[in-house]
Amino acid sequence: MASPTRPEPIPGTVIFDGEQAMKGYALNKMCYSFNEARNREAFLADEEAYCARYGLNDAQKAAIRNRNALELLAAGGNIYYLAKFVGMLGLNVQDIGAQQTGMTVEDFKAKLKAAGN
Repeated sequence: MASPTRPEPIPGTVIFDGEQAMKGYALNKMCYSFNEARNREAFLADEEAYCARYGLNDAQKAAIRNRNALELLAAGGNIYYLAKFVGMLGLNVQDIGAQQTGMTVEDFKAKLKAAGN
């Protein structure tokens, strides 16, 4: 049942609310750091050390290693900050959408096009 502070969950999604924001603070702060080229280079040179520098927990570090959007979202990641991370890897929000829906990227793009997006 929905409440004024916590809406009814949408199946297969994680609601990014205050609780998730607190949970994902370190992860999102790290992803925000990727705005600077030197930080992207430092991450790519030693991912584990970079994650430790920001204090990521085990679930967040595993999600980073797995490059799994659903795990990153469940670990408190905000899609806008995660876009910095996946962009550094040559991926985009459509790649994340494909992971979220269990579709191939091509099928996901076709679905968006068919819907007029």
